Amino acid sequence: MDVLELSRWQFAITTIYHFLFVPLTLGLSIFLALLETCSVITKRPAWKEQSRKLAKFFGTIFLINFGMGVVTGIVQEFHFGMNWSEYARFMGDIFGAPLALEALTAFFLESTFLGIWVFGWDRLSPKVHCATIWITAIASNLSAFWILVANGFMQHPVGYAIEDGRAVMTDFFALVTNPYAIGQYMHTLFSGIVTAGMLLLAITAYKILAGGEYRAAFQKVLRGVALYLLVGLFAVMGTGHLQAQQVAHMQPMKLASMEALWETEDPAPFTIFADINVPGQRNNVEITVPYVLSFMVYNAPSGEIKGIRDLQLESAKKYGPGVYMPNDILGLFISFRGMIAMGGLMMLFAFGALVLGWYKKSSASWERKRSNFYVKWFLRLSVLALPLPFIANTLGWYLTEAGRQPWIVVGLQKTASAYSPNLTTGDVFFSLAGFTVVYLVLALAALYSAIRYIRRHPMTPPVIAMPDDDEEGREF
Repeated sequence: MDVLELSRWQFAITTIYHFLFVPLTLGLSIFLALLETCSVITKRPAWKEQSRKLAKFFGTIFLINFGMGVVTGIVQEFHFGMNWSEYARFMGDIFGAPLALEALTAFFLESTFLGIWVFGWDRLSPKVHCATIWITAIASNLSAFWILVANGFMQHPVGYAIEDGRAVMTDFFALVTNPYAIGQYMHTLFSGIVTAGMLLLAITAYKILAGGEYRAAFQKVLRGVALYLLVGLFAVMGTGHLQAQQVAHMQPMKLASMEALWETEDPAPFTIFADINVPGQRNNVEITVPYVLSFMVYNAPSGEIKGIRDLQLESAKKYGPGVYMPNDILGLFISFRGMIAMGGLMMLFAFGALVLGWYKKSSASWERKRSNFYVKWFLRLSVLALPLPFIANTLGWYLTEAGRQPWIVVGLQKTASAYSPNLTTGDVFFSLAGFTVVYLVLALAALYSAIRYIRRHPMTPPVIAMPDDDEEGREF
């Protein structure tokens, strides 16, 4: 591989590592704020104490994740000057503004009040302490907004002018109200809620199976976790639909590539399966649902969706000779359907948890045992389902970035002209290998720390014991 391909791989790998932690930070901070709010406003003394301890328990998981997000994110900004200096030269006037605002208005606020929250449990009044986690949650999500404002410009440039071969900002308000950036932000925000919801479901299921003194508290919080997860999933579906409409108008090549739609069709079907073996060709082995793609994009059973071939011809006329379609049509096609599949599976778990949260056992002994069998297996599967949102997030990130190729800034700068010209293959290869190994070690260390904490936390015994079918007073 040449310097360009290695630089792309390096940025992709470090970003994927970083993006494992970012959505969880966004969603978990909001849940912690809601949980502590419950502790403050509830009039039931038992639940007040339980919810306070649950907030501390889940807060430690949040701190481990937050630390990893900071560590893995630091390298990202250095990439632009080290591996992508031509991009930094061309885009620095615009790209630097939201990154600076992210540090000044979000990260400093987030880290400061998170520290106050950690050390202020017994030093601040309950209401003031609750306010600190809300500020932390707002700042965390504000941080994501500024990052996506920068990325939104790369996807759909607005508020700029080209002067002396560089893009310069002419309208800051247009930059922060970029419809593509806002659509991306809303989808990312609710994806974070889904990610946090699945993590909370997995931990809660594990703790219920483990038994112990606080088993009833985890049974009670399961209801809130299920609702939190469902809200996130329905919102992700809605914002995803709106974003698909934006992609259809602003990046039609990305939409056509996600669908492997080689020829323009009116109305266009949604392709469930296609045999795409030869780049640039559409084969006959496929399963399609008529009208669905046009309905999804235009909210109507008919509507012309341009195919890759026609879009390639239009781009060549507009920008000059060259290839203007992504180089991984098959990967985009599979990623889009994989993301949808992950969402469907998570929806099943969310509804199952919601039913389980209000489940009451029958008085008949055989019915209790039969129900407990299904409950145990659902809880076990809930623990195993933890990777689903992380897979979906990674696939979504790949769709966003790979679907934009060959552009690094759509219509303004190609990726091939954005990397640092003074780099050698060896420079990038050895730094790529180093970052990959270091990030892997850090991710494994964070995972080990989190699992160790969850298993050994005094809220439950360290040894897992299955619930007693004949014990009275249990909800399951």
